[in-house]
Amino acid sequence: MAKYATECIGTFFLVLTIGCTVVADLPGVIPPLAIGAALMVMIFAGGHVSGAHYNPAVTLAVCMRGRLPAKEVLPYWVSQIVGAGLAAAAVGFLRAGVETTAGAPAVGLALLAEFLFTFALAYVVLNVATAKGTNGNSFYGLAIGLTVMTGAFAVGDISGGAFNPAVAIGVSLMGLSAWSSLWIFLVANLAGGAVAALVFKGLNPGDR
Repeated sequence: MAKYATECIGTFFLVLTIGCTVVADLPGVIPPLAIGAALMVMIFAGGHVSGAHYNPAVTLAVCMRGRLPAKEVLPYWVSQIVGAGLAAAAVGFLRAGVETTAGAPAVGLALLAEFLFTFALAYVVLNVATAKGTNGNSFYGLAIGLTVMTGAFAVGDISGGAFNPAVAIGVSLMGLSAWSSLWIFLVANLAGGAVAALVFKGLNPGDR
């Protein structure tokens, strides 16, 4: 149960940070920096317990890579989505009275943007947190957090920069993203995670 609680807590603080910074419409670089930092510290906090996925697409990638039993995927996903839902409720309380507008990105552009940076995120996770060549390193949390920050800067204005199905559900609950657009994130994010796992395995055939 400790690993599921860890996944819930880490996802909660990631989505809470996203909600509080975006709903408040904080200026310029603040949301991407805060979001990347929140993910980084939660990864360092929970990596030794659950692997600190905080993202269903990352969980899928780690499973396909062979570092998580298939039976664990659904409990991880449920824990992450519960964390995102609790965070959305907390943001609704903390930012009560602030009006939100549900975004609806252009389908083709959003699919590509979300796929590319979810691929990048999962690819980085697999290489810095599961590969034999980087085993025991002290930088994995920083590398993963900076990947999300980079994606938010690069394509946040195109897709919203979720790169994470749990985040997509959370921001939909907050009214920041239209429910009709949720499928875009689910498809692109899970596909990005799956392809990253296949690429990792292809490039590292001896790393099992």
